[in-house]
Amino acid sequence: MFSKPHIEVPRTRREFLEKSGYGFGSVALAGLLAQAEAASAPNKFSSHAGLVPHHRPQAKNVIFLFMEGGPSHIDLFDPKPLLNKLAGQSLPDSFGDILTAAGESRSPLLVSKRKWKQHGEAGTWVSDWLPEIATCVDDIAVIRSCWADGLNHSSSVCQMNTCSLLGGRPSLGSWVTYGLGSENRNLPSFVVMQDNRSSVVNGPRNWGTGFMPAVYQGIQLREGKQPLPNLNNPEGITDRRQRTKLSLLNSLNQGFADQHTRQTELEARIASYELAFRMQTEAPEAVDMSQETEATRKLYGLDQEETSTFGRLCLMSRRLVERGVRFVQLYHGAGSKWDAHTGIEKNHTKHCKAMDHPVAGLIKDLKQRGLLDETLVVWGGEFGRTPMSEKGDGRDHNPTGFTMWMAGGGVKGGQTIGATDELGLRSIEDRMHVHDLHASILHLLGLDRMKLVYKYNGRPERPTINEGEFQTKLVTG
Repeated sequence: MFSKPHIEVPRTRREFLEKSGYGFGSVALAGLLAQAEAASAPNKFSSHAGLVPHHRPQAKNVIFLFMEGGPSHIDLFDPKPLLNKLAGQSLPDSFGDILTAAGESRSPLLVSKRKWKQHGEAGTWVSDWLPEIATCVDDIAVIRSCWADGLNHSSSVCQMNTCSLLGGRPSLGSWVTYGLGSENRNLPSFVVMQDNRSSVVNGPRNWGTGFMPAVYQGIQLREGKQPLPNLNNPEGITDRRQRTKLSLLNSLNQGFADQHTRQTELEARIASYELAFRMQTEAPEAVDMSQETEATRKLYGLDQEETSTFGRLCLMSRRLVERGVRFVQLYHGAGSKWDAHTGIEKNHTKHCKAMDHPVAGLIKDLKQRGLLDETLVVWGGEFGRTPMSEKGDGRDHNPTGFTMWMAGGGVKGGQTIGATDELGLRSIEDRMHVHDLHASILHLLGLDRMKLVYKYNGRPERPTINEGEFQTKLVTG
């Protein structure tokens, strides 16, 4: 006598539909359980690359505040009394030959008109241009010894984003997305925003993927009341009709993509259509700041004309990271507005005023919500400014010594790391190259810069081009 088979074939149409319904119910249940498990296990990371962190991460997200054009470190975080003492004189011969972008290495030294004061328990020096950020220094590690290789904006912005002076390599945000993915499948992993409609130097290349698949590139959101234009369906188009159109479009695109496997842009386009469809549910809520309290809006400076633009971007950044967006990059002064070759007093007074209050608000808001411990905030530009004057009242580009700072994400606040020389021209102590900065950011996210590999043309490519080291003082002090 034969035993009963494990799978019984339905004998009627009604029986077939009944059993199929049970099966689809199980699929739906499995999906819900998987989402619930992901939500209850925040330390589990998903990734397009199929990776998990190489070591225990101290940060889950990054907000990179990019001051495009090059803020003057010797007028913001790195006071130099000797500079004012020698103001009007030429750079001493002991500093040797200097290569500058404008070629005026022997121009008179330019006085710094700033008033300096020590702040916080550690006594961190901050100038009067940044009174609000000064109140947050106990959460900030000021890095005075940064240096880079480029002299002009194009190569320097490229290096600060990709570790290379030359275009064609993936951006830091793309490497993070490739390595860790997103914790929210309905929002992008990597978001880019800027404070005005001017073109950022190098444009989308700064958040591009280089030789990696385009699916890892940054998604740019606009400043203003509609950060995500055309997100909602046109009037009369239902979700079901939109889904049907998207399915047909994807089937056509996928058929072409299967025949042209090297064209990763098409795969990225297909993925973007799918992401856009999912974003229609969650993204409107994520960027809707009307839900924020009046106190929160004031904290970011949304009630003041000078600070409201960048304040909205900083507030949106907080809303994005708390919803699982992995990497957010904000450009302040987009179009190299910090580039003070002339009139540095007028230039930096304006831009510091617009940026100071929102950035301080971001740090305080993240902290009071318990998000600062897991969110790494990075501040800086592509380089600093020279102690020598240019055009009488400005400063030239200075990649040989400048300041950046980090807060949250496991970084030990209330400390100053490294130093530049007596005039702020070159970094001389605990020097931190762009490669070291990127290696440190990746390390805090749980990624080893030598183990994060993408093979391209048979060559193992790594985010910091096999250079750079994690700077342990960031977490140990």
